[in-house]
Parts: sequence; structure tokens; C-alpha cells
Amino acid sequence: MSDLKIAVVIYEPIDSDSSRVYRGLKTALEFKQAGDDVTVVFDGSGVETLAAITAPIHKMNPLAVALKDNIRGACGFCVTSHGVSDAVALGGWDLLTDYKGEVSVRNLVLEGYQILSF
Repeated sequence: MSDLKIAVVIYEPIDSDSSRVYRGLKTALEFKQAGDDVTVVFDGSGVETLAAITAPIHKMNPLAVALKDNIRGACGFCVTSHGVSDAVALGGWDLLTDYKGEVSVRNLVLEGYQILSF
């Protein structure tokens, strides 16, 4: 494993720009396949993306499966506010609530991750 630590944060809802979502997931997969330490977080409207790609019939589900061990989870507050709690729970994804009920990007930086946003 290299010394690279990359956090891919997906903010984009899949219905808005699926190519941006695809690029973010493929970027994470590239780092993973190279042996780098990569984690994926879904925040803001990106929680809708995680809910969608959790479905086995979704065309990007194979990327979610390939990155399963690298997906840290989704912002707990955003999952509720975007109405995707059931889909995220069904996928078994963690809710990230380490900053006042929301995901903490700062904590990723403190852990040494370079942030890439999609």
C-alpha cells in the first residue's frame, strides 16, 4: 500500500449529473486498485446517489459493490433530510454523524486524507 490517503466525497445527486458521480466512483476505484488508502463518503445531495446505486438493478451498482469496503457511509443528517433513510439502511451503509449529526470533512483531513469532491 502506498502512502496516499484519498477521500472521495460525492455531493452530486445521481439524477443531476450521473457522469460526475461515475467519475468520482471510478476515481476511487482507480486509487483502490493501485493499493492506495481510499475512502468514499456521500454528503449533501450525494446521499441520494448512494441510495440509488445500492439497488442491484442500478447501472452503477457494480461500482458500489467493488468499493463496498471503501465506502465509509453517508451523512446522517442528509440521509434523513433527503428522505433516503430506508434505502441507505437497506444497503447496510453507515450513517456518519461525527459533527453535530453530520459527516465531518475536517475529521477526514485530520486523519490525513486528501479530499476530492465530486
